[in-house]
Amino acid sequence: MKKILLLFILIPSISIAGSMNMIGEKGNPSEVEKIIKVKMYDNYYVPNKFKVKKNETIKFIVYNYGEFVHEFNIATQKMHLKHQPEMMRMVENEILLTDRIDKKKMKELSKKDHSMSHSHSNSVLLEPNQNGEIIWKFSTDANLEVACNVPGHYQAGMVANIKID
Repeated sequence: MKKILLLFILIPSISIAGSMNMIGEKGNPSEVEKIIKVKMYDNYYVPNKFKVKKNETIKFIVYNYGEFVHEFNIATQKMHLKHQPEMMRMVENEILLTDRIDKKKMKELSKKDHSMSHSHSNSVLLEPNQNGEIIWKFSTDANLEVACNVPGHYQAGMVANIKID
């Protein structure tokens, strides 16, 4: 029984780690080769296209100039679509509100469901007038995009292309 339980605990970890490696890896701050400043507005990014080199480490400094909470998330389209129900649960649990994040509730609920912590090295979730950063190494050939997975935002076109040379 203990072996079966351990297997169920390890499978999600392996799956998440495997997915993350597929899109690149958390970058080392001492290896940053380029800094890209990104502005998020309500349902679009400026710039809306990113050109990077394979194995290049980029520091994204992300500013939310919109009136709503937005996300800057580096992933494949399939990963974004898989992440969206998680974001919907954050709305349903009143963690993710239109213009703010209830961080107290987020911390409380993440003890039971780690996905509610929204703590991923490939993503930053920002309230209006906040900024954050991601340091990412593009060690992949995967077809990547940046997207906001707040419910409805991806569908409204809050997506930016990443071209890896």
